[in-house]
Amino acid sequence: MTDMEKTIMLELSTLPEDQLLDVLKYIRFLKFSQLDSREIEKRFDASWERVRARAKELNITQKDIEAEIRAVREGK
Repeated sequence: MTDMEKTIMLELSTLPEDQLLDVLKYIRFLKFSQLDSREIEKRFDASWERVRARAKELNITQKDIEAEIRAVREGK
């Protein structure tokens, strides 16, 4: 572990628990901002595939999704 990594770990260890999530989000933002558009598109496509597979597992149809959206928009 480098000196910088040690310093960061020390600083992290003194943060309140509720701020650690913010740090994690920021780290992920920094990492994501380094990706090129092809990698972002690849991750997006992979995410959609996981969503579609989960919907299939749960027997959620496109009609179900559209009905849910309509209900939310109508305040039901």
